[in-house]
Order: sequence, then structure tokens, then C-alpha cells
Amino acid sequence: MAAKIRKGDRVVVLSGRDKGRNGEVISVRPAEGRALVRGVNMVKRHQKQTAQQEGGIVSKEASVHLSNLALLDPKDNKPTRVGFKYVGEGLDRKKVRVAKRSGVEIDG
Repeated sequence: MAAKIRKGDRVVVLSGRDKGRNGEVISVRPAEGRALVRGVNMVKRHQKQTAQQEGGIVSKEASVHLSNLALLDPKDNKPTRVGFKYVGEGLDRKKVRVAKRSGVEIDG
């Protein structure tokens, strides 16, 4: 299945502790159906001191399930669903993502 949410996209959280917050996708894990979003779902972790890093309690992002994320529409910055369409003819044909809310192409 084609990826509806990709690295670098601006998304909003639909449910959970961080509902309504938005951020940029840092990475996507398709096999797990989860994504890391900058500044969302922050957790504290105890980190052991190493030669390169200081020890102590570190805040970092935990993954969020893809079903709890919605892409922000590039036109009006509101949550939208994602569709697909083909652009071009013949060998130059490309599959691009489209915002269902406004019909604007997201990439391509």
C-alpha cells in the first residue's frame, strides 16, 4: 500500500494525550504502522553516561500510531485525508498524493 504519511510531512494528532498538537514527521515505521513526530508524545528516559553523552533523564519523542495522525492541508493548515491520482501521460505518468479537503497536490 502506498504511504499516505511520509517523512517531512506536517501532521496533526487526532487523539490521545497530545490531541490537537502538530509537528513534522521525523521517521515512519511502516511495518509497525507508527511514526515519530517532532515535539509530540514526549517521554522521559533514563540514560546511562557514555564517553560521548552525559547521563541523566532525557526527554525524547515516542512513536504515534498512524491512525492517530492526519496530514495538514497545504492550503489552509487543517487536517485532511489523503487520496492519490495519476499525473502525466504514458511513461511520464506519476502517482501523487492529493489532499481530499482542497484537492491540492501534496507532492509532485
